[in-house]
Amino acid sequence: MVHLVTRTDPGPGPAVGFVVSKGVGNAVVRNKVKRRLRALVRERLTELPADSNVVVRALAPAATREYSSLGSDLDSALDVARSRARRRRDEGSGSR
Repeated sequence: MVHLVTRTDPGPGPAVGFVVSKGVGNAVVRNKVKRRLRALVRERLTELPADSNVVVRALAPAATREYSSLGSDLDSALDVARSRARRRRDEGSGSR
C-alpha cells in the first residue's frame, strides 16, 4: 500500500517512509521486507515527483513475496498513488 502527497515546502527530492508492522512477521522478517522495499524504492526515486512525500506500508503477504513480485506490487501501488494524487490536485484546482 502506498500513500503519496505533495509537499507545499520545497525540498531536495521525494521523501519516503516505510511502515512494516508486527503483522508482517517477526523482527527478522520485518527488517528483510524493509530492506527489500528500500532497494526497490531507491530504483524508482527518479520516477517520483520531487515535491512528494511517500509512505510505503507493507502488508502481511509482503513477507512471502519474491523480490521481483514485490517490485511489481510496488509499481502497481505507486501507479495508483500517483493517479490519486493527480486527482486530488485537479479537484483542488477546480479543473477536471
